[in-house]
Amino acid sequence: MTYNSINSRDLFLDACGDREVSRPPIWLMRQAGRSLPEYRKLKEKHTFLELVQSPDLATEVTLQPLRRFPLDAAILFSDILVVPEALGQPYRFTDGNGIRMDFTISSHQDIERLDPSGLRERLTYTSEALRQIKRELDGQQALLGFAGSPWTLANYMIGGHSQDTLLARRLYHEDPDLFGKLMEKLTLAVTDYLELQIESGADAVQIFDSMGGCLPPCHYKAASGKWIAEIVAHLEGKAPVIVFSRGTLGSLGHLVDTRAPFLSVDWTADLKEIRNRIPKGMGLQGNLDPAVLTASPEVAANETRCILETMRGFNRYIFNLGHGVTMDARLESIEAVVTTVRNFK
Repeated sequence: MTYNSINSRDLFLDACGDREVSRPPIWLMRQAGRSLPEYRKLKEKHTFLELVQSPDLATEVTLQPLRRFPLDAAILFSDILVVPEALGQPYRFTDGNGIRMDFTISSHQDIERLDPSGLRERLTYTSEALRQIKRELDGQQALLGFAGSPWTLANYMIGGHSQDTLLARRLYHEDPDLFGKLMEKLTLAVTDYLELQIESGADAVQIFDSMGGCLPPCHYKAASGKWIAEIVAHLEGKAPVIVFSRGTLGSLGHLVDTRAPFLSVDWTADLKEIRNRIPKGMGLQGNLDPAVLTASPEVAANETRCILETMRGFNRYIFNLGHGVTMDARLESIEAVVTTVRNFK
């Protein structure tokens, strides 16, 4: 099968289904947003939360990178913290662009304040945006939804902001009962939210376990992996699930135990080694160092080719970064990466 005979969405779904592909599909974490001048222009008129909560604006931001680069998939422009907010724990941006939760979780009473019963209604803007994006894509590119893992969300909800993982780790050790009740509620909420996204048109979903790396490997399964596994099991047969867990090479066995169809790994991982360690049928995504996008197009293309050669012959592979596109990424280097992947034979 040649590339010209298949559109981007079909290519993406073939890779997800472990069918023969002419080249790996490509999309980039944080492909929409701060690296694009058209996004920064929108940001002058609207707050981040306005962009997330307006279906029209979220659609526009989601589609911006696809107008500039021939990517194979769009990913909904949103934020992982819409789930805690929908549960009743709002958040805001501080003057320094940091995040602050309106209150923190430290007691059973705090957990009782979280109400999952109306989550779908409170996240209607997400389902509306996905349906709108789906119409705009018109079957040409795949559409991804996403959510934060229960553990990653818990860090914000317990610590109150993005920089504090100590409080969540302490709660996990000191009060397993309280921690477990929060994680049960979050697991149900994330599952429901991802189901909503699939029902609204998402071809696949990604779970961002961005804070998984702050856990010792011996505690990863209990604190994060087992909850991800519950979500993956519930979504089986509904859409491919990609699990991205940053800084968790020491917990690879526990990540495999989640039975996620795809693992997305950060740039510190050796794809060749991981390819040989994961079970047959499990896919891989990644893992170009985002710093490469700040270098020259020649460097970006060369690094991309190295990864592509490493994964040659592995059909169940999606090219991506090892984390998100940074604000200072060079547009010509992003273009070089995308072009190199699309021309790979």
